[in-house]
Amino acid sequence: MSTEDKKVIEVNSSETEKPAEKTFTPKPGARPGAKFGNGEKKPFNKDGKKPFDKNNRRFEKEKDPYEEKVVKINRVTKVTKGGRRFRFAAVVVIGDKKGKVGLGTGKANEVPDAIKKAVKEAKKSLIKVSLSGTTVPHEVIGHYGAGKVLIKPAKKGTGVIAGGPARAVIELAGVHDVYAKSLGSNTPINMIRATLEGLKSMQTPESIARLRSNSKIEQRQAAPLGEVSPVADKSATV
Repeated sequence: MSTEDKKVIEVNSSETEKPAEKTFTPKPGARPGAKFGNGEKKPFNKDGKKPFDKNNRRFEKEKDPYEEKVVKINRVTKVTKGGRRFRFAAVVVIGDKKGKVGLGTGKANEVPDAIKKAVKEAKKSLIKVSLSGTTVPHEVIGHYGAGKVLIKPAKKGTGVIAGGPARAVIELAGVHDVYAKSLGSNTPINMIRATLEGLKSMQTPESIARLRSNSKIEQRQAAPLGEVSPVADKSATV
């Protein structure tokens, strides 16, 4: 046998000895995005979309529109017969910076769990704030318990002139130019609630005009036949 024939035999044997490449094929009858035969999950389908979940829906997590700020975390001690039990209480403010803001409190053995509880409660107590451009429509003093917070409108470019808990509420409500000052108790939760009460009581000229027009209509409907209500009479003379 010549040397050339030996080389050909060696080349053929080396090609046959190569290990077969692994091919990943999905199981028969599997839906798009199902696991492959080797246990790996396909990251995307052929069309470039995300895979399906258990209920045959695509994995598309909705973005939470609310931002959150942790105002204060307290360590609470409960003295029992067996000793002292420590827990954590969190005060959290959430808002979408478009006129919605809320307050929540939560208590748990760990800080993250307390914050989660507070956020869940805050989403249930959201309030709508009337805005006038980048500031508030008018001056107001919010009261809650011993807390008293003054809120005044400011020119564009002033910024949020407020401190502590009131600042968190005003920023998350979407107010960019405002003056705020605490005139009563400086307890964080009382300040936040007083600020929320002040923002809740804000009214725009449009909302007041709407209320007045509705009251005039009610008075006209309540007036007996043949009589003219005083409101209608005044509008006729004007």
